[in-house]
Amino acid sequence: MANNRTLTAADAILMLQVAPVWPVFTRIKGFAADDITNIDAVDTAETVMGVDGRLSAGYVPAPLRQTITLQADSQSNDYFEEWYRYERQNRQKLVASGQIVFRGTQRTYICTRGFLRNYTPIPAARRILQPRTFTIEWESVTSALSL
Repeated sequence: MANNRTLTAADAILMLQVAPVWPVFTRIKGFAADDITNIDAVDTAETVMGVDGRLSAGYVPAPLRQTITLQADSQSNDYFEEWYRYERQNRQKLVASGQIVFRGTQRTYICTRGFLRNYTPIPAARRILQPRTFTIEWESVTSALSL
C-alpha cells in the first residue's frame, strides 16, 4: 500500500459548533501562517514512588487545551467574539463541539464538550496587527483515519 500522507497543514479544516450562538458546524478560516492550532500534551498518568523504590501509577482524566491562532483580519474572529459576548451577557458557559481534519495525514479528530477558556479581545498592534489566539478546553479528543 502506497504512503500518500504528507506534512501539509495548509489544507487543515477546523469546524466548531457552539449552540445557541452557532447552532450548526462552522468552518474556521484565516489562520496565522506559522501557527494554525495545537493541543497541549496531556499527562496520562498520576505516579507515586514508594519508599521501597517501586513506582505505581493510576489513570486520572485530564482536559485537553487547544489553542487556535487567527490572523487579525480573519472573519472567524467574529465567531469567537460573538461566543464570548454571549457568555458575558448571559453569564453562562456554552458547550462546544469540534472537528479537525488534517488531509495530509488522513486523520480526523473529534472534539467533545469544549469550553472557551481563553479569549484575546483585540490583536496586538505592532507594525501590522498581530494574530489573535483563543483557547478551548475539551473533555475529549479522539482520532480516526480519514478516507
